[in-house]
Amino acid sequence: MATYTTDVEAVDALSQSYKDLKAEIGKVIIGQDEVVRAVIISLFSNGHSLLVGVPGLAKTLLVSTIAEVLDLEFKRIQFTPDLMPSDITGSEVLDDSRHFRFNRGPLFAHIVLADEINRTPPKTQAALLEAMQERVVTVAGERHVLPNPFFVLATQNPIEQEGTYPLPEAQLDRFMFNIPLDYPSYEEELEVVRQTTTTREVQLRHIVTGPQILEFQKLIRKIPVSDHVLEYAVGMATQTRPGTARASAMVNDYISWGAGPRASQYLILGAKCHAAINGKYSPDIEDVRAIAPLVLRHRIVRNFKAEAEGVREEQVIRSLF
Repeated sequence: MATYTTDVEAVDALSQSYKDLKAEIGKVIIGQDEVVRAVIISLFSNGHSLLVGVPGLAKTLLVSTIAEVLDLEFKRIQFTPDLMPSDITGSEVLDDSRHFRFNRGPLFAHIVLADEINRTPPKTQAALLEAMQERVVTVAGERHVLPNPFFVLATQNPIEQEGTYPLPEAQLDRFMFNIPLDYPSYEEELEVVRQTTTTREVQLRHIVTGPQILEFQKLIRKIPVSDHVLEYAVGMATQTRPGTARASAMVNDYISWGAGPRASQYLILGAKCHAAINGKYSPDIEDVRAIAPLVLRHRIVRNFKAEAEGVREEQVIRSLF
C-alpha cells in the first residue's frame, strides 16, 4: 500500500483514484455519472447509500461492478416478505461434536447489496440497524465484528407499493445518501443496447484495495473545514426543522419533521470528500450544496399540504440555498 508524506499528496492520490474508478466503472455502466460519484463519495466517507429507481436501471450491476473494481468481497441479499433476521446475520448451528458454532450470514462481506429492502418486514429491516451503525451483529448474546471496510448499498423500487413495507425514519437515517436513479438519455440507452446485445466481454481492473479505502476514510476526517462552511452546513440542516427559530416559511408550511444532527455530520463529511475528489484540499459552500440533496432528501418528512399541492422534497431543499 502506498504511503504519502503529506496530506496534500494523499488528497491528490484520492482524486486520481476517483478518476480511475470512474473510468473503469464506465466500461460497464453507461451514463449515471452522478450516481457513480455519489456512491464513491459515500464509500470514501464511510457511509451507506440507498439507491431509489425503477426496475431495469442496472442498480445491481452498478453495485457489483463497483465491488469488483474495488477488489472487495461482495454479497447480494434479495429481500423478500419471508426473509428472517437470521437469514442475513447468520445463526448458531449444532455441529457434529454437539457444540454450537456461529454460521455467518451474507452480511459478513465488505460490500452488501440489500436488494429491494422495502419488500421485507420491519423486523428484518431492523436487523440491519446494528450492523450499519455499530459494524457488528449480536447473535445469542455474542458480538461478531463485521469486515472493515463495511458498506451497505440498498435498493428500493419507488413505483410498486403493493407488498412493500416503507422504511422507518430510524432506518432511513442510517443511510448517508439517498441516491435517485433516472432513465438514461436516448443516446445512453442506445449505447447500452449496443453493448449488451453482443458477445462483448469486459475485463475490469482492481483500482483500489480495502486498506487504501480505510486510509482514504481516515484522510477525509483529517481534511480541515473553515468555520463559515461548518456554520453553513449546520444552518442548512437546522433550517429544515419546522417550528424552530431558523425555519423558513416554506419549511413551516410543507414539512412536518426535519433533519437531525446526523444530517449536519454527513453534510460536512460529504462536502470534504466532494472537495477531495475534485482536487481541493478544503471544502467550500459549493461542495456542501453539491451533496445537500443526497443527504437531506430522506431526512425531511412532508406534511399533507405538501402532498396535496405536489411540493417535493427537492423544492424545499433548493429553497434553503
